[in-house]
Amino acid sequence: MAKPLIIVESPTKIKTLKKYIGKDYNVAASAGHIRDLPVKNLGIDVDDNFKAQYVNIKDKAKIISNLKKTAGDTDEIFLAPDPDREGEAIAFHIMEILKKKDRKFHRVLIHELTKKGITEALSHPTQPDADKYDAQQARRKLDRLVGYQISPLLWQKVQRGLSAGRVQSVAVKIICDREREIRAFKPEEYWTITADLEAANPPVFNAALIKISGKKAKVTNGEQAHAIVADLEKARFIVLEIKNKTIKRNPLPPFITSKLQQDAINRLRFSAKKTMVVAQQLYEGIEIGSGGPEGLITYMRTDSTRIAPEAAQEALDLIRHSFGDAYALDAPRFFKNKNKAQDAHEAIRPTSVYNTPEKLQSFLSPDQFKLYDLIWKRFVASQMAQALIDQKSILIEATAKYLFSVSGSTTRFDGFMRLYETQEKYETQEKKSETDIQSLPPVEPKEQLTTLKINPDQHFTKPPPRFSEASLVKELEKNGIGRPSTYASIIAVIQDKGYVDLINRYFTPSELGFIVNDLLVGAFPNLLDISFTAQMETNLDDVEQGKLNEVDLLKTFYSEFKNTLDNAKDNMVSVKGVGIETDIKCPLCGKPVNIKIGKNGHFLACTGYPECSFTSNYTRDEKGNIEIVEKIQASEPVKECPECGKPMVLKDGRFGLFVACTGYPECKHTESLAQENSSKDTGVPCPEKGCNGTIVEKHSKRGKIFYGCSKYPDCTFATWDKPVNESCPECGSPYLLEKETKRDGKLLKCPNRSCGFKKSILPVSEK
Repeated sequence: MAKPLIIVESPTKIKTLKKYIGKDYNVAASAGHIRDLPVKNLGIDVDDNFKAQYVNIKDKAKIISNLKKTAGDTDEIFLAPDPDREGEAIAFHIMEILKKKDRKFHRVLIHELTKKGITEALSHPTQPDADKYDAQQARRKLDRLVGYQISPLLWQKVQRGLSAGRVQSVAVKIICDREREIRAFKPEEYWTITADLEAANPPVFNAALIKISGKKAKVTNGEQAHAIVADLEKARFIVLEIKNKTIKRNPLPPFITSKLQQDAINRLRFSAKKTMVVAQQLYEGIEIGSGGPEGLITYMRTDSTRIAPEAAQEALDLIRHSFGDAYALDAPRFFKNKNKAQDAHEAIRPTSVYNTPEKLQSFLSPDQFKLYDLIWKRFVASQMAQALIDQKSILIEATAKYLFSVSGSTTRFDGFMRLYETQEKYETQEKKSETDIQSLPPVEPKEQLTTLKINPDQHFTKPPPRFSEASLVKELEKNGIGRPSTYASIIAVIQDKGYVDLINRYFTPSELGFIVNDLLVGAFPNLLDISFTAQMETNLDDVEQGKLNEVDLLKTFYSEFKNTLDNAKDNMVSVKGVGIETDIKCPLCGKPVNIKIGKNGHFLACTGYPECSFTSNYTRDEKGNIEIVEKIQASEPVKECPECGKPMVLKDGRFGLFVACTGYPECKHTESLAQENSSKDTGVPCPEKGCNGTIVEKHSKRGKIFYGCSKYPDCTFATWDKPVNESCPECGSPYLLEKETKRDGKLLKCPNRSCGFKKSILPVSEK
């Protein structure tokens, strides 16, 4: 009889499984989904209870053939795709492909790719979960109904290639709404007043004014501030009260997916996508010298903080041995899940705490080590003793009118903080002031202090910050938008479509993002409503738990959506046609000017067309107000053409300002004035034969730096790496490229791939 067959989702798991059960089972992989809705049509019959037309994925023909061949005449197949909704869908589709008379299918949920995790999963197989599959189908159908019917509308009204999504569009709206808050924000002036004071014993410290005549100190202008300073310079500062207390600080629970993404973004500068890719590698198994790959962490898509009691006990044993009894709890610490959290999986933790980061470092890539170190420390810290923080506050009176305060803290016992620092350090956008970290001298009540200096400081209130990847994930999680497993893909899609730009680690909506967002909000207000989207996630959870029927959910959603869609087809503004209204008047005829989008991007156009043909590029100031970019008209000669000697004049093209020869079309020589004026010249001659240009620093449409020829568009040489005016000693290339890698630091490398020459820029001690 043929061996039972285990089918996993990822091919990289095969080695890990074979290491433990290879003698008793055959193992194969589906490499993700093998069936899906068709690409070229909706694939959902809305009149027949939303029946889906699933088809085999074209690129998976070989894999499907291999699965059938490997299954052969086996009677038992264990379906072991990832233990989540997507994995359940893959399991059902594998069953459809491999169904055969008398063949039995079992579902196994492998939460950790270790001998114990695999053995337990195979010892307790279940039936494929129809409710979980229905929940995945419902999500897939909802996303298809929205995406495949709104996206063509955007192609028709805006431009081809755009897309809308049930969740991605809400994420764009969140970013656009925040940007509008920032633009509408009006800063308000306020002043703070502090005093540098000295007691009988050192050190000098700085106290802040907190109350004036018993009310919260509110100083709104310089005149008030300087009047208060004048009073204080004559006042005696007397210690009024000293407060001492000890704060008990508990560790955070082990990671769930969203918190892992946030921490990795803040601490490691990983993207959400990179975090999930590296976590997948750690889960699927890595060779650590134990005779084959081994899964190092539990399943990384979870919103549960539950941990196995034996794992917690193992952590306590390690803590007691490595840090001492004072750092170990008497019994494991367990954490309660939030109400919406599903408890199918444990929190993300190391499969064995004895696989310490130091022990595994030589087997892991730098990125794998960093993420594993983070996961290991967070989990072990969750089982460590509380930290004890002694806080001291001093209230100081300056006459009966003014009250100052100063606080300081010292760590009496570091507890879990010995291993894992708190998140606040990484989330703050500004460094803490010196008053937050100062040490305080011993003082007594009624002690008079010496005034060294009174410090009035002017401030202005700040707008809310833009979203970083970490804070966007936090916002999506807080509002119930999407699920932890989808955050990385949501963030990737809205950037890939050009709706938002990540500039200096913060998201800014592009002009296209604003245009598409405003059109969708106007046409589909419910669909882009945060509470509506969050409720849909709750409904999908109800389908998974068998509380709600998939078809009922789809019918309720689609009846309203179809009416809104039909209305939008007739009434959504066409940016291609009418355009989006602005408050700008045409400088030529005085008629309104609208925003339109053409093949080269967005621009302003007069509504008086064809009588008035005014068009212009535009920019926005920091408040979002539109400013017309004046066109440069060919007029006075700028220079002589180096090719034919005729005059060259300024022109404005789709790539910006340039200088063109008046001998066109006989002479087609042009030079980019914008690059000459704004780009840094590297001093490296262009390597293209016959070109007398130099390589200059440029910026792509997304703001990324690259290097190109100053003679563009006549010469199209370009490179992402910075050229250096130094020839290659091995192949004679006229220039080298400056690169930087985590392993080698900064180095110079030959651009000729067949050469391979490279040399370090930094001494070893600086790497």
